[in-house]
Amino acid sequence: MIPYVRDITFEYGACDQLTPLIRRVVANNPGPFTFKGTGTYIIGRGEGLAVIDPGPDMADHLQAILDATHGERISHILITHHHVDHSPLAKPLAAATGAVIYGCAVEHHHHEGEVRLEAGHDQSFMPDVSVCGGSTITGHGWTMEAIPTPGHTSNHICYALKEENALFSGDHIMGWSTTVVTPPDGDMGAYLASLDLIKARNFQTLWPTHGPPITEVTPFIDAYIEHRHDRTRQILAQLQAGETHIKAMVPKMYVGVDPRLYPAASHSVLAHMIELAKAGKVAVDGPPGVDSTWRLV
Repeated sequence: MIPYVRDITFEYGACDQLTPLIRRVVANNPGPFTFKGTGTYIIGRGEGLAVIDPGPDMADHLQAILDATHGERISHILITHHHVDHSPLAKPLAAATGAVIYGCAVEHHHHEGEVRLEAGHDQSFMPDVSVCGGSTITGHGWTMEAIPTPGHTSNHICYALKEENALFSGDHIMGWSTTVVTPPDGDMGAYLASLDLIKARNFQTLWPTHGPPITEVTPFIDAYIEHRHDRTRQILAQLQAGETHIKAMVPKMYVGVDPRLYPAASHSVLAHMIELAKAGKVAVDGPPGVDSTWRLV
């Protein structure tokens, strides 16, 4: 069982001091993919602040960030990935402050079709400075390392705050829920490798964009990884029982989960299926997809 952490106290639009270097303002955009809303982090004091994941393009949230940093200067905007609950406010915030946007542009945009997965994609996201290969970013009193963590999306970046041995984990690791991996942009093999990478770094605290911090880091990541392996075992059991379609598997495997999440869950199962096919354990008739017919090899 994943030891979820879901208790979080805040007021929308207010700025909370979390550690000597970290503040947070939560956007009023709660939902099935965003939990209580997007937590925008402000790093540092005075000159040369960094803002991580400014969030959705909401005028009141922009104003809340500007109010929280009144009399200070935002110089860096760090984006974990291009979903609409993370990156769209970067451009308005940069226009208001002159800050430089850091992140990784997605190589190939994918149309979402009839069912919108996750919170949707910011198709126009383009950083001023690319950190796709990793980078060290410094500001007034803080040092940040950009760590590529593909899986949830192909362009996902986590940011490590050296001074506090803390990681801003975006949607790569969240305390309140598992992470959705949706092909073709999401990749389960890359995701599991990224989890191993972060586990090996022994961070003291993880600060997800949604929800409260994770302080028991290693046990949490271990449970996150085991959950994925357990999901693989469930899929193989479904196939062994004669079920051949992902959409029929999902309600049996995701018992108690909000049905609104079934489309996203189907794509996570697809991500597992693709990895099983690479390993030669399953086969598919035709191109791999949530509507395909799958079978054990």
